[in-house]
Amino acid sequence: MAVNEIVRMHEDLERALKKPTKKRSWVMVIDVRRCVGDHACAVSCMAENVCPPGTSYRWVFETEYQSYPNLDRFFMPGNCQQCDNPPCMKAANKHKKGAIVKRPDGIVVFDYAKLARSRSAREAAMKACPYYAIVEDRGGYYTEGTPKLEPYETRDFFEYGKKLNRKKTRGTIRKCHFCVHRLEAGMLPACVSTCIGRAMYFGDKNDPRSLVSELIKKEKVWRLKEAEGTKPRVYYIGFEDRAHIAISTPATCQVCHQ
Repeated sequence: MAVNEIVRMHEDLERALKKPTKKRSWVMVIDVRRCVGDHACAVSCMAENVCPPGTSYRWVFETEYQSYPNLDRFFMPGNCQQCDNPPCMKAANKHKKGAIVKRPDGIVVFDYAKLARSRSAREAAMKACPYYAIVEDRGGYYTEGTPKLEPYETRDFFEYGKKLNRKKTRGTIRKCHFCVHRLEAGMLPACVSTCIGRAMYFGDKNDPRSLVSELIKKEKVWRLKEAEGTKPRVYYIGFEDRAHIAISTPATCQVCHQ
């Protein structure tokens, strides 16, 4: 992925923002062949969203395919799949109406205030997600126990169009939201901008001129656990076949999220 493709994605984003929200369809494409496993995307995500210790919206797992002498090792990045048929929403809303909703542009939105008031809704959402993409915010700070908390841990941040701080998210559940606050300001998600391997692409699938639309049409794309009917909005390229992608699900790299 050449540098000019970052510029192209910014142009795609600028074009998408001129349309009404309901006319956009945000998707992410991840090329596992380009991921170098440096976890920069996860670090930038935690910094962008002021996540506490033990809370991360992204993961980059290392897994192996086949066996010696044809052993292949690759990295598997991931995050919330922003499902069009989100099981977390159905599960949580049975306990707390409106706790999780779906935006017209595809982003799944968590209402932190409602979720914080319903433990059963939080637990149901986490249990229902087949991607282990939902994490708890148990509080705490990286600089806790030092003379003072550092400003980068106590600063305000934005999620789902709201100005937040760590006190307002403690005790609830959190996940990736495609950096919607950045999108609406004309910037790509933090992980996409940070990735040195240029393994991630982002844009409006409804725009036939967008880079993501081109990749989805041109490449052999896969989506995780399609058989479950979740209709994820994160597409993967670089896998050889269904068996190849199958090893990057709960039996291997996602096991630590169980």
